[in-house]
Amino acid sequence: MKRLVCLLALVWIGGKGIAQTDSTTANTDTVKVGNFIIIKKNKGKTVTENTDRRLNNRFEFKVERRARKRSNISTNWWIMDLGFANMRDQTDYTPAQAGNYLKVFRPADGAVNQNSFKLINGKSSNVNIWFFMQKLNVSKHVVNLKYGLGMEMYNYRFDTRLSYRKDPQPYAFNDSIGFSKNKLFVSYLTVPFMINFNTTPDSRRGLSFSAGVSAGYLLNSRNKQISSERGKQKIKGDFNFEPWRLATIAEIGLGPVRLYGSYSLNRLQRDITRIEQYPYTVGIRLSNW
Repeated sequence: MKRLVCLLALVWIGGKGIAQTDSTTANTDTVKVGNFIIIKKNKGKTVTENTDRRLNNRFEFKVERRARKRSNISTNWWIMDLGFANMRDQTDYTPAQAGNYLKVFRPADGAVNQNSFKLINGKSSNVNIWFFMQKLNVSKHVVNLKYGLGMEMYNYRFDTRLSYRKDPQPYAFNDSIGFSKNKLFVSYLTVPFMINFNTTPDSRRGLSFSAGVSAGYLLNSRNKQISSERGKQKIKGDFNFEPWRLATIAEIGLGPVRLYGSYSLNRLQRDITRIEQYPYTVGIRLSNW
């Protein structure tokens, strides 16, 4: 009786071992590796990644990639814009010259007019550094909200003798000397807010478009001048510029190439100056999305 019990026990243990071996090798039809699913079409056969292509006549397997779950919020750090800056001048200079902002110290220098604000277009630049931008999914990652925080910097390079001063009150005038470099620098701390449309959310090579508004607060402004008579000068002050800047903004991307543009909704100077100039920019954006 004892011999019979021992024999049955050995048979049962051996059967369990065979069943386990079959379940881990011969009966396995699907293997999951990360985001990939490998489906074998020939049971009992093992096909590895290093299998020679000549074996494809005897063994077949299908690889399916599972869709990776995308986060509803994605963040892009340290984005840079490089572009050109200019201004749309809508000033009526007859009443503006009668005010206290545009001054004439010598008749030979002439009154400040539209020509006094003439820029060297190729040297008037816009550089923006965005500390971060985030994209919030609204609908299937095709429609998103895009927002961030950064610093906008404008360099207006004048081709004239226009000068800004701040004592006793801010004013602008045509200087009596010429300058080898005459630049107005203005910077803002800015928050952009856009609606983004991404035609190919699963790929970075498709077409995307964003449009919205931005609000910026004036951080710094200065007039840098270089001349043989006075050397290098930096005159700092707000020069009666608007402390807030509101602008419409847009961005278009095709693959890795992204272009941006902005147009100021309010003028650069305050109403008291009677100057109506609206800055705008266009350029290239160095960004992942």
